[in-house]
Amino acid sequence: MADMKTLKDTLLSGGYDDALKAVYLSEDCIAQQRQRYAAVIDSFISLFGAERIGGLFSAPGRSEIGGNHTDHNHGRVLAAGIDLDAIAVASKNTENIVRVKSEGYRMDVIDLSDLSIQEKETGHSASLVRGVCARFQQLGYRIGGFDATTASRVLSGSGLSSSAAFEVLLGTMLNYLFNDGKIDPVEIAQIAQYAENVYFGKPCGLLDQMASAVSGFVMIDFKDPSSPVIEKVDFDFA
Repeated sequence: MADMKTLKDTLLSGGYDDALKAVYLSEDCIAQQRQRYAAVIDSFISLFGAERIGGLFSAPGRSEIGGNHTDHNHGRVLAAGIDLDAIAVASKNTENIVRVKSEGYRMDVIDLSDLSIQEKETGHSASLVRGVCARFQQLGYRIGGFDATTASRVLSGSGLSSSAAFEVLLGTMLNYLFNDGKIDPVEIAQIAQYAENVYFGKPCGLLDQMASAVSGFVMIDFKDPSSPVIEKVDFDFA
């Protein structure tokens, strides 16, 4: 966490290159990713100011390799997180309000004093923001106001789970801004699925959110959806 100017200067000077390599694997794209994250920081500064203290976050889209829709039926799947992801810069505020401005979309503004389902938000991103916050609170985790700007390379309607990436990104921000990163990826995925099922209104299975939250190349056994078994698959596609 750092103020926005320091965050951007450190990013562009290569201070986060090791983290970027861990996420994107190839060194060839690091310079491009630096510029991408810098643009999200610039967007945040233009809306909320350069003095704010915040951090950078990412959640990947996913590719389904085998087991289409078997997650609905307590089956097994092969899936992988991909290097097309949703990214964000986020900072706490003291207003009990969440503001999320995604590139190309209007800002979602959620008052945390009312986390009930809003029918007018069904099918819209605001419902996902509200739903993720609501589920965190229901499970006894801390929530609070924050401001964020996001951008995504997980194209909407592409079959790479843009909504799951956005939900997991929201959960990851709440996890590290307010809960010291103690919530594990499986629970982040389950929270994300809850938001999509109950608030967004789409009865999806858990595959998309789980593949995004866990990332890597994985086998997931959904025999018990409340406690899925996840196994990393050691395989190099190259």
